[in-house]
Amino acid sequence: MARTSQQYRYITRLPKTRGGHPVIAKTRIGVHDVVGLLQNGETVDTVLTNCFPEITKAQVYECLAYYEDHRGEIDLLIARQMAPAP
Repeated sequence: MARTSQQYRYITRLPKTRGGHPVIAKTRIGVHDVVGLLQNGETVDTVLTNCFPEITKAQVYECLAYYEDHRGEIDLLIARQMAPAP
């Protein structure tokens, strides 16, 4: 499995998964999916119970850590995801 960086235990990038953007390892859940939900009013607990019950709290917090280190990249992905379809 390709890793984004040695410092991220749960985050990976695979060329054929979600366009090569960072995802939670062994899932197709993008870091930007989790961060976008949190930015739009979800809490860590509601992300875990209502949105992605298959991931752990540690994985959510690592998405936030990745976001802190790569804000520009993740903000762009969130903006693209939230943009209305043409």
